[in-house]
Amino acid sequence: MKRLLRRLAWSVFVVWATITVAFVVNNALPADPARMIAGQQAPHAAVARIRKELGLDRPLYVQYGLFLNKVVHLDLGKSYQQRRPVTTILAERAPRTFLLAFGAAFVQAAIGVTAGVIAAANKRRTADRVAVGASLLGVSAPTFVIGLFLQWLFAVKLRLFPIDGYGETTLDHLASLVLPAVTLGIFGAAYYTRIVRDEMIGELAQDYVRTARAKGLSQRSVVVRHALRNVLVPIVTIFGLEVGTLIGGAIVTESVFRWPGIGSLSVDALLDRDGPLIMGCVIITSGVVVLSTLFVDVAYVILDPRLRRAGR
Repeated sequence: MKRLLRRLAWSVFVVWATITVAFVVNNALPADPARMIAGQQAPHAAVARIRKELGLDRPLYVQYGLFLNKVVHLDLGKSYQQRRPVTTILAERAPRTFLLAFGAAFVQAAIGVTAGVIAAANKRRTADRVAVGASLLGVSAPTFVIGLFLQWLFAVKLRLFPIDGYGETTLDHLASLVLPAVTLGIFGAAYYTRIVRDEMIGELAQDYVRTARAKGLSQRSVVVRHALRNVLVPIVTIFGLEVGTLIGGAIVTESVFRWPGIGSLSVDALLDRDGPLIMGCVIITSGVVVLSTLFVDVAYVILDPRLRRAGR
């Protein structure tokens, strides 16, 4: 419990520091939000009126104090461009990005762990070389290239999935999820493959594995039931951190597949200098990254009894 409370306090500090830096950077950019709202040809009086309405004419520390007060009360203001509450916009977009991130993370884990285990169990054989070569190819290929290839093959040629968009019904959402999730999954699975392979090779050389084989256990039982269980900590680490990374960094994939998530929303907000929407995207992405890291820390204690004993 003490460890968890310390991590919670540190997580709150990290989120505060992140949004503070984002607030300063957002206000340091040269573009004028009031001018962008009013239009380039608008008179100076109209621009000044908009600046006063938005509170942009106040000192920066006053704006920062008002901003923090709103955040504490879960009020992120209204979007300059969409003229809607930021919380409403994020409530529409966030579930879609979460769906894509978790879908991609599971694809990564399924492909990467399976390939890594097969490679380790067949060290220096054909299966090992194929898995390592495929992982190198997955890391080297840009995400948009993988996405365009999957669109061409499965959407244009085979017509199995929608080429892009989000759809209208639940079935449409799930069908539209497949290609972007696999795109991100292929790219990230390469890291799983290399890490799981190296960890598994080390575990398979341990004395308890030789003892299990001497007792007559099958290769599958030794690999899956014994060695793989001791590799769960790095797997959980990658999974937890990847979910946070995917939520904040799936911008290219969302753009290729026209997936209406937070990634594409943040790009539009930056281009429009939409301050409240930019800060809303920063808050939700930093919060998810911090929570995923906290999840990893808690999972460590659950999966590794040595950490529980060390905390007593």
